[in-house]
Amino acid sequence: MKKDYYEVLGLQKGASEQEIKSAFRKLAKKYHPDLNKESGSEEKFKEISEAYSVLSDPEKKAQYDRFGHDAPNFGGGASGFGGFGGFSSVDIDLDDILGDLFGMNFGRRKKSKGNQAVDGEDVLVRINLSFMEAVEGCKKSIKIDIEEDCEECHGEGGFDKIECSNCHGTGVLVQQTNSFFGSFQSRTTCPYCHGTGSTMKKTCSSCRGNGRIKKNKEIVIKVPKGVDTGSRIRLSGKGPAGKNGGYPGDIYIEFKVEKHSLFERDENDIYLEVPLTITEASLGCEKEIPTVYDNVILTIKEGAQTGDKLKLKGKGIITEHNGTGDMYVILNIITPTKLSRRQKELLKELSETPLDNSSEFKKFNKYL
Repeated sequence: MKKDYYEVLGLQKGASEQEIKSAFRKLAKKYHPDLNKESGSEEKFKEISEAYSVLSDPEKKAQYDRFGHDAPNFGGGASGFGGFGGFSSVDIDLDDILGDLFGMNFGRRKKSKGNQAVDGEDVLVRINLSFMEAVEGCKKSIKIDIEEDCEECHGEGGFDKIECSNCHGTGVLVQQTNSFFGSFQSRTTCPYCHGTGSTMKKTCSSCRGNGRIKKNKEIVIKVPKGVDTGSRIRLSGKGPAGKNGGYPGDIYIEFKVEKHSLFERDENDIYLEVPLTITEASLGCEKEIPTVYDNVILTIKEGAQTGDKLKLKGKGIITEHNGTGDMYVILNIITPTKLSRRQKELLKELSETPLDNSSEFKKFNKYL
């Protein structure tokens, strides 16, 4: 006795067309031999395919609902797979069923219909900036090749549109495919009209039928203040044209910032190493130092040490969206390598006075 087809698909009698298709999708994905290598999966797949071949056909479904497996047109009781004399000719759209399940159409990637709107591709352009250009912001001009809709044919690729004689305006070509579980119809994008369903009597001479023309465009970019290496800005809709009414792509600008000989950046903070003489560090001083914006006078207290860090609030990187950083001054006391005779005499006199009263010297000397 053959199983009830509704039971095979896990449905109740009277299930809708959408319910039948949905059930077949689910079971086909579970038992398809390409995905399920267990024993019996191939037979199970044939069983659900046979059930679907009947229940997806309105005429056969009506006969089955009335007579079951004893329907008069079922070829002697539908003995075995291929019964009903009709499964071999079932119209299952592989692009719609198996293609959706596996993302493939019997080894070929599933293609979208050619007459669908397709947005233009995005483009990435990298620009080098000096350190100060990144800090202050600037304007940069770039030249880039961009595909735009042909002005002559308005992106159509030609003139006098007519219905494609190969696909008869459908945009697809139907092909019969034989497999171990029956014969199916698969659809591929029409190569003559590229899925649009129409062709042109006259090809546009400007774009040679492509509908788009590559142009070298100069674009002026406003670089915002405070960008850093890896920062990006987007020029929306400035990229290549879309197809079939799709939106143009975007241009992404990515920055690479050169290092500075004096300043070092850490996110929005700036670090500056300031050299001091022994006397400036010992006696303290007023020292003029540069920032990324202007020069300022920094007060160095007497007894400064190498590595001391002084903070200048708000003197870091100013950005449009991420606030303002600070500047940190790192002191570095430089020992002279060349001294005049007089300088040596003065240092010798200084060395003969007690200078070892600091806590560092005391901690060290107690082990001597």
